[in-house]
Amino acid sequence: MKISGGKFMVTGGVSLIGSHVTEQLLEAGAEEVILFDNYSLGSNDMIGHILDNPKVRLVRGDITRVNELYDALEGVDGIFAIAGFLTLPFAANPALGLSVNALGHVNVLEVARYRGVKKVIFSSSVATYGDPEPGKIDETRPFRVHTMSPPGVLYGSTKIIGEQLGRLYSDRYGVQSVSLRYATVYGERQHYRGVNALYIIETYDKLMAGERPRIPGDGSEVHDYIHVADVARANLMSMESDVTAESFNVATGKATNLNRLFEIVANIVGTNVKPEYKDKEGAVRVTTSSSLDFSIDKIERMIGWKPQISVEEGIERLIRWRQSQS
Repeated sequence: MKISGGKFMVTGGVSLIGSHVTEQLLEAGAEEVILFDNYSLGSNDMIGHILDNPKVRLVRGDITRVNELYDALEGVDGIFAIAGFLTLPFAANPALGLSVNALGHVNVLEVARYRGVKKVIFSSSVATYGDPEPGKIDETRPFRVHTMSPPGVLYGSTKIIGEQLGRLYSDRYGVQSVSLRYATVYGERQHYRGVNALYIIETYDKLMAGERPRIPGDGSEVHDYIHVADVARANLMSMESDVTAESFNVATGKATNLNRLFEIVANIVGTNVKPEYKDKEGAVRVTTSSSLDFSIDKIERMIGWKPQISVEEGIERLIRWRQSQS
């Protein structure tokens, strides 16, 4: 499917990923982009430049309400299904999390079927692997849960359900679907709700206040930090491809530990402040591994995507954006 001249809906459009997908859709020549959002987690403050574009239409709606989706989807070619509960809100309200992430995605696919939408790109997560054992993590890895906290297991389970719903609707009804398993997404317009990416912005805020950032454990915990612009590009390339009923890792394939993350932020800020090594009481932790190796061979082979922004460049972009908001 071509992006140029097409009409697209972005559920969860008023969000970090949604706003970057919208920017790239407009750059690629989309005729209309509908931002569908219930404003439970986002606001228009950071996306005024997007809303000023006459090709962008903002629709207040909720994926748990079928009628609101149906009304907004007339003539839409493709959906970027980004709306969903993250791990932190899941811990506070599991019932709503299950409703949004599982039943909400059923609604998106069912309405897409009735409205003749050609393709749905689902925002999944590497949480579908749980807390994986060391070694190369490709898309065949099973869901390993026994070392995880309940919110992380619940969140990962709903992403597995969402992926399988996409396969079902592709096989049975011809609604093409691709699931993208994001690693730790960060970037400009960073919110304060992510579990792992939050450490970047919290470290910056602490350093700017002259305080010592807190690093859990000994700082050896690693994550794969993927910049939101690379994530958005993976969404568009998946929509344009002929691939359906597949899941892909969207990651850099490189692990960065918390000590290195602190060094990058401190160097950009230009400070000699040292971190404090102490666990944060009551914090929701998803994984605490010191080894992480996501394979991105499959998405490069089948779609042609690979990351372009290094963690050093990406964090600098995030911090320069954060400074511009002061």
